[in-house]
Order: sequence, then C-alpha cells, then structure tokens
Amino acid sequence: MRRTLRKLDCRLAVAAALFAITAAHADEYGDARTEMVAAYQAAEFETMEAAAMRALDARPGYPGALFNLALAQVLNDRAYASLATLDRLAELGIDYGVDGMDEFEAVRATPGWAAYADRVAGLKKPVGSAAVAFRYEADAFVPEGIAVGSDGSLYLGSIRYGDIVRLSGGGAETVSTAKDAGHWSVYGMRLIGDTLWYVSSAIEQFAGEKGDRAGHTGLFALDTRSGETEFKAALPKNGGRQVLGDLAVAGDGTLFLSDQTDGVVYRYDTGGFEPLTERGAIRSPQGIVIADERSLYVADYIGGLYRVELATGRPTRIGSPADTSLYGIDGLYAYKNSLIAIQNGIRPNRVVQLELSDDGLAVTNSRILAMNLEHFDEPNLGEVVGDRFYFIANSHWNRFDRDGNLPEGLEGPVVLRLDLAD
Repeated sequence: MRRTLRKLDCRLAVAAALFAITAAHADEYGDARTEMVAAYQAAEFETMEAAAMRALDARPGYPGALFNLALAQVLNDRAYASLATLDRLAELGIDYGVDGMDEFEAVRATPGWAAYADRVAGLKKPVGSAAVAFRYEADAFVPEGIAVGSDGSLYLGSIRYGDIVRLSGGGAETVSTAKDAGHWSVYGMRLIGDTLWYVSSAIEQFAGEKGDRAGHTGLFALDTRSGETEFKAALPKNGGRQVLGDLAVAGDGTLFLSDQTDGVVYRYDTGGFEPLTERGAIRSPQGIVIADERSLYVADYIGGLYRVELATGRPTRIGSPADTSLYGIDGLYAYKNSLIAIQNGIRPNRVVQLELSDDGLAVTNSRILAMNLEHFDEPNLGEVVGDRFYFIANSHWNRFDRDGNLPEGLEGPVVLRLDLAD
C-alpha cells in the first residue's frame, strides 16, 4: 500500500531506500530533506547534519529521519553522536543494516559498538510462531487484498494481475478477473455476508490493460456466490494522483476508504464519496479500522497512528511509549482493547499488538507477535477472525524494479496464522 513512496536516486543504495517521502504533500520535513540530500550530494556534511536535525524535529521519532541523522553525523566525523542515534533506533527495535555499510566504519571503531551490535543481533532472530494457513502457487501474484469467509475459505486479490482467487481445502478458484470485472490492481478487501467489497487502482505495477482508465481508482463489490461484480463506483478525479488502498465497513453499512497517495479518508454511502478528513491532514493513510460508532483508527505510513472523529473528521495523533514506533504501519485491525498492526515500513518487518488506553488515545504497551519468520518478504494485510490473525507473509512488493518488473522464481503467496490468545 505504501508503494506510492518514491526513492531518491543517490550514490548510496541503502540511503536511497531510506530517504523516501511522498510526492503528494510538501511540508517542513520535505523541505529539510531536500536540503539534506543536496548537502549530501555536495559533500557538505555539516549542513547535511543540520538539515537532518530539522527533518527529525518536523517528524519526531520517524525511523527514516533517525537513520538519515545517523548517516549525516558519521559523515560529519561525529561517530559517537551517530552511535547514540543508532541506539535510539535500536530502542525502537529497528535495524537498517549499518553493520554492513562502509559509511559507518568509524562508528564500528567506537568502544560502544560491541554493545550496539549485540543488541541488533537480537533483532535478527525469529520472534513468534505462525502456522501456514494457505498457499497459492502463483509466483508473481503480489497479493494485497485478503478476506476470510465464514466457511473458512480465503480470498486473495492480486496487485500484479487483478485476479481475485478463493482458496479452500478444495484448491484454488479464480472468482473474478480484471478484464471481466473492469477493475485493476486489487487492494484492500472486506467480506460482508456474501458480498466482497474491495478497492482497486490502475497503477504502474498492474500488468493488465489499464485502457483509458489509467490512473483511476474506485470501489467495487463482488457477489461471491455468482462471481458477478454487482457494484462499481469510481472515485471522482481531483487533479492529483489518487490510490484507494484500504477500506472499513461500519455496522450501518457505511464504508470508509483511505486514499494513500492523495492523503484523504473518504466516507461512502448512498450519496457517493464524501471526504471525511481534510486533504493532507493524514499524509499517507493506509490501514483503517472502525474504533466505535463515533470514530475510527487510521494508520499514516509516514505520520504514525490517528483516531478520527466521524462527526467532524478531526484526526488526533495517538501517543506511544518511548520504545514503540507507530510509523510504517500498513495493515491495521481491531482485537479486543488493542490493535493488530503490520509494520513493513520499518526493518525488520513485523506484526505487533498495540494495547490501548481506556480512552483509546494512546498506546500503553506493545509486543511483537511475529518477526523474521520463514516466508516473510514484506507482509502487508490480514484479517482477525476470533482469536486468530491471518496475514499475507510475502507480498513481494519490495521486489519490483524501477520499471515495474519482477524477478522470476518468487515464492507463491503464503498466508500465515497467528493465535492471538497465546
């Protein structure tokens, strides 16, 4: 879902992957980052560090900003300061692999490096236990949408081909195709009774025919009994790039949808699409889940976690302990008085449980449920069913090259199952 983030073309491959921002909204962070990159390219590292500090001030605790600051500090001959910044990342459980980067050689020579290296080594170990619930042998499928049926079957939607398949004990069955239904890449899904609601967008990674709808995005509904697409609604164009990435369905049937690129959360009912939040109030909304009849939670990939009032559309940023990062959340789900989140915007990728305060406005505690497990290759979306959490372990989103191509021989989609009651 976060794939609309762009990567900077600079000399350091790893730095390129971490200097990502959205193209949709300019802010203080973006301005500071632009200056930081220019200073990096000009080898003006004192200026780079100052700009990196401003970027971190604009987006406190943002892992990418912390890494950029650590990089600027070591390039500015401040190895001890760089190690202290890396320690802040390690406290958040984040490792960007600096032990293998030439730029951090001076940091590795400091007396404190051994303790840091031991701490990071722990972040590379598997955490949690998950069983394989479903497999689908289609190596370039690139799954994003997922929904679990009441009969135990599973639905997967493809970013690459736009297919929707149903997996069960009887095997795999294609229930809808992009060509037949008129959709494109399939993003978030919600199954309500026999109706599968999903959002779809015509993006660069879609291998099918975009036609004259290139760049468009919309809401669809599939009758899972007949396989017929019974509803289509295109999101009206507003002049910007728009990609609906996820949706939630309230008890009264109202749908809420997140536009990850344009920075808008929409309400959809019989009157059509209506913006719930102001454009850019949440910069990159991803996972979305109903909190109660008055509010919902929205994961901002580059801004943290928000609770949004349904009556006013006002977002309130959720607080968290110092050792918990709420950045980089893709999938977001409710479980009792907690949220289950898939974080693929930080490294290592993980599934976490976030316990909420009584008023729902703060995370009081967090625990990693799954990390560094077999089959992990950018997990993205899932679904809570009772005390179990089903999630896509290997979306392969990270395998696309600049031209939207995928390597051969990828493992087909694997859906893992976590027992939340453990």
